Parts: sequence; C-alpha cells; structure tokens
Amino acid sequence: MTAATTATTATTAPVERGGPPAALSSARNRALGKLLPFALFAAVLVPLALTRWPGTAWPDALTVDLSAPLGSASDWIIDNRDGHPLFLYFFGHISNAVVLSVRGVYLLLLAAGWAGVTAAAGLIAWRVAGVRLALTAAVSFAVCGMLGMWVPTMQTLALMVVAVTASVVLGALLGLAAGLSERLYRALRPLLDTMQVLPAFAYLLPVVLVFGIGVPAAVLATVVYAAPPMARLTALGLREADRGVMEAVSSLGATARQRLLTARLPLARKQLLLGLNQTIMMALSMAVIASVIGAGGLGDRVYQALASVDVGAALAAGLPIVLLAVVLDRTTAAAGSGSRSGSGAGTGKRGLLGWAVAALATVLVAIAGRLTDRLDWPETWTVNTAEPVNRAVDWMTAHLYSGVPVIGGTADWAGHFTTWMLDPLRGGLQALPWWAVLLLVAALALLIGTWQTALTAVLAMTAIGVLGVWKPSLDTLSQVLAAVAVTLVIGFAAGIAAARSSRVEALLRPVLDVFQTLPQFVYLIPVVALFGVGRAPAVAAAVVYALPAVVRITTQGLRQVDPAAMEAARSLGATGGQQLRQVQLPLAGPALRLALNQGVVLVLAVVIIGGLVGGGALGYDVVFGLAQGDLATGLVAGAAIVCLGLMLDRVTQPTQRRTQRRTERRIGRTRKAA
Repeated sequence: MTAATTATTATTAPVERGGPPAALSSARNRALGKLLPFALFAAVLVPLALTRWPGTAWPDALTVDLSAPLGSASDWIIDNRDGHPLFLYFFGHISNAVVLSVRGVYLLLLAAGWAGVTAAAGLIAWRVAGVRLALTAAVSFAVCGMLGMWVPTMQTLALMVVAVTASVVLGALLGLAAGLSERLYRALRPLLDTMQVLPAFAYLLPVVLVFGIGVPAAVLATVVYAAPPMARLTALGLREADRGVMEAVSSLGATARQRLLTARLPLARKQLLLGLNQTIMMALSMAVIASVIGAGGLGDRVYQALASVDVGAALAAGLPIVLLAVVLDRTTAAAGSGSRSGSGAGTGKRGLLGWAVAALATVLVAIAGRLTDRLDWPETWTVNTAEPVNRAVDWMTAHLYSGVPVIGGTADWAGHFTTWMLDPLRGGLQALPWWAVLLLVAALALLIGTWQTALTAVLAMTAIGVLGVWKPSLDTLSQVLAAVAVTLVIGFAAGIAAARSSRVEALLRPVLDVFQTLPQFVYLIPVVALFGVGRAPAVAAAVVYALPAVVRITTQGLRQVDPAAMEAARSLGATGGQQLRQVQLPLAGPALRLALNQGVVLVLAVVIIGGLVGGGALGYDVVFGLAQGDLATGLVAGAAIVCLGLMLDRVTQPTQRRTQRRTERRIGRTRKAA
C-alpha cells in the first residue's frame, strides 16, 4: 500500500564507498560499542528482576486490569450517547453529516443508473488516461453488475467518495500547515510515523466506542486511516519546492499567499496527486475492513461469506473490490504521472471542452436510462458464479486438500507449517522469560538504532505485559515472524532474480502491480479456499500481501548499487555470485532493511485481520469485542496491536528514519538561511 512511496526512499540512503570488508568491520565495531554498555546494564538489572519477580510468565504484580474502568467508560458512553450535550451538539452533528453525505451520494449514484455510472467511469478514465483504461473502467463496472453486486458496489463507492473527500481535505490542510511551518512539521511527524505503522483494525474500536456500529463509525475510521499519506506527501511536496523558482518568485515581490498559489502548489503537483492515489487505495482497503463495524457494501458481503465459509459468495463480492481498486489506482496514477495514451487531455480550452463533452455525455446517458426505466442492473444479465466456485472448492477439498501423491495436499501443507513452524515459534516465545523477551527486543533495536528507539520498543512491549495480553501478543508475534521469514525468503529471491534479469522483472511487474492494489481483506478469500481456516491461512494471506513491496524495494536497491563498485569487482575477476554476495548485497543494505521493515508492517496488518479466519490471538480478541459488544476486551487487544506494531517498526528500521530526519533538518536549516 505504501510501498510505492517508501520504495523511493531507499534511494536516498547513503551508500558506503569503502569496500565490503571495511564496512563489515566498521559495523561490527559499532555494534560492540553499543552492546557492551547494554550488556553491563542487563547484568545488573536481570538479577534484580529475578529476585523481585521470579518465573518466566509476565508477573501478575505488573499487570493492570483495565476491563473494569474500560467497561465503565463504555457503559457511560452508551448510556449518554443520546442525551449528553457532547454527543448531541458535537459528535451527533458529525454523525448526521456523515450519514446525510453518504446517503446523498448513494442516491445520486442510484439516480444516475448503471448506464450513467458506467459511462461516467469510462469517460473520466478516458479524459485522464486514454481509451484503454476507459474500456477497462467500463468493463469493470459492467462485471460488477453481472456478478449481481451492483447495489453493494454503489454502497461501497458512496462511502468511498465521502471518506476520500474528507481524507483529502483533512490531509491537505495538515500537510499545508506542516509544509509551511517547521515547528508544526516536527510536532506532526512522530504522530504520522506512528499512524503509518498501525494495522487497520486498531482504528475500529475507538470510533465504535464514540459513534457506535454503523456508517458514521466506518467513514470516520476510514478518514483517520487514509488521511496521513495525503498529509505526508503534501508536506513533502511543499518543503521540497525548487529553491531557485521560489527565490525568483520572491524577487518579483510576490506575497506569501501568491508564492503558495503560483509556485509551491504547482511545483508539488506530482506529490499531491500521489497522495491522492495513496489515500484512495488506503480508503478502499479500510472501507472494506470497516464492514466489521457496519459499513455495508461489498465488504459486508465478503465478511458474511467468510463467516459462513462460503467461498463462492466471498469471491463474487471480492472480485468487484479488486476491479474497483485497479480502476481507481490506474486512473489516479495516470493523473499523477501526467501520462495519457489518448489525446485532448489538457488544462486549456481544449481540455475544458473535452471535460464538458464528457459531462454532457454522462448526463445524456443517465437521462436515457431513466426514460427507459433501466436504472437497476437487469437481473437477466447477472451470472451466478457462487455455485460453480463452491463446486470447484468442493472438488479441491476432495482432491487437493490431502492425499496428493508426492507433494501432499494444501491441508497437509498448512498442517505441516503449523506443526513445524508456527507451534514451535509460539511455544518458544511463550516459554522465554519475560525479561529475556524485553532484553532481546532492546538489543535488536539498539543494534540498528539508538537508545531512544530501543527505549521506545521496550516500553511498547512492557505496555503489552501491563495490559495483561502477553501470551496472545506473543502468539500474534509468532505468526508475524513466521510470515516475515517466508516473505523474505521468497521476496529476496524474486527481487535478486528481477534485479539480475530484465526479462524476469518484466514478467513480475504486472503481477506485482495487481497484488499491490488489492485491499487486505481480499487476500483472505483464496487462502480460505485453498487451506481452510486456521493460523496457516492467515500467515499465507500475509505473505502474499507483503511480497510486492519486498520484491520491488529489493530489486530497486540492488539495481542502484554504485556502478563503479560493480565494475571494480568485475575487473578483479569476481563471478556473478561473488559480485552479489560481496558487493551488491552489502551496498544495498539500507534498501534491504527498508524491505524488511515494510514486510513486517504489512504482514502484521494481515495477520491481525486473519483473526476472522481462525488466526486467533489479538485479531480474534478485536473481532470478539466488536461482535459481542465487549469493548473492553477489544480495546485492550487494539492497544496491544498498536504497541506490537510500534515495537516491530522500531526494531526493523529506525536507522532509515533517523537518516531521513537528519536530511529534513538540513532542508529546514537551508530554508532558514535562504
């Protein structure tokens, strides 16, 4: 999801010019210098901890039971939601505005009819990206109708329109303020950093607590989740505006407002449109997940089908989500790049005339649909795909789940993976003394970060223990580690192959493009069909979801290794394998660490959602809390997810963030000096 933006940051990391042996020796010296004081500190602290709190499990004395206060707070909110002034005159107005906006957009889409909406989608895509994408958009919306999902698609699209509009406005305002104010940028940056690594599930419970189950909670959770990319990229575009252009505009006597409108914003156009693209994709992903809290639409159909293990119905609702994601991604990406295969796309008179013609054609098609009473998708044009898919799943269950000669079946693979990898990992983590886990987290964070990042990681893990969810959190962590291990093995292998062969990269590109646009929820459908329910399917979905980012960042990092270093290695007679092991991989270290970080963050997001298909642990606690109204259990699990995500992010990639911050501070000092 964010790999498109994070992959570019890999190129900004400094590459060591010394040879690999010197770099490795320097890295070992730095690691020893960091770990020696830490080892002395641990040697003093561990005996004290063992004396005070013996045993391996998290001490009960260090646990705080929040179920009673959270339950009381939840009861108070529920009891006062209809009468307290805070809800009546603030949250109530927000909720009503959201409901009216979504309903208005939904009724407008229904009034336009299937023909009007399909024509609008095709004409917008044509104006932005050309004839090929226009046909793709029109066919995609037609397929949604043929699958019998026209009304749920319009429900999801209406929610998307409102959520994206609010996310873009909020994100643009925050980004504008952060881009123009160094102090505000420094204040917002840690908040945006934290929000970027949180799984989508963590956003559901707080809004449910305030707004209850329904569309307002779903829209607001989507806005909170999708606004940060717009804020980040808006601030980035404004801060990196060409200094020469800005000085020229200032020398002409332009005011601050004129400089913003005539120079900064036009120069930041690409970043703004990229932010729009990222916001739309994250909003779609969250809008689907928000079906758990009553969003309705396609996500609700998928959720209900997965709950009853009806793979055919889940696929029928999941395919329109995929098509919607592809159309929205391609259209906004084309707008951001400014590329168009057609003609006449411009901002001048000819461009405005083209948009006017497209709008008039849409209105005429919608009117024709109303006059012919063809607003709803005709039932005779629908195709029932659920039954054939379920028959195929039944056949797979009978022939592929087990008993396949030599290779075994998919259920056998899932069972072996659970027995040989997931169970030992979970058992090993839960058997470790609590203080050993904290020391291990601190050491890993310290090796690639600073004392500040190590302290943040340790405090996050400590908070998990204090909340009383130590064991389920380690269960979730074991699934994340297993999924990350598989993701890195496959992703690094594919990335290396793509970096060394343009043909392999060309073959992988369309697959990665499609996988990178799919919402998280969709990945659960095929794994349930192949592996049933359990922890292994959740891990498999997480692996597939995280692979595109890992492969892309690895490929880019290896391809951008200093050509002089590669030429020197070849001139010394190094083989291809030696060049890879001794030159490319060491010099691409920052990119590989970034791939690891993105893999961990993306894996965690889907492992949590895996609670819907038997993944258990924290994801199950969140779903249970939402389904049973036990918000105390859900909120504690959600807080633990936040802490786990924060810890994993700090452990895997704090150094890159620190390098970026130093660069940002230099930009700020240069701007002040100018």
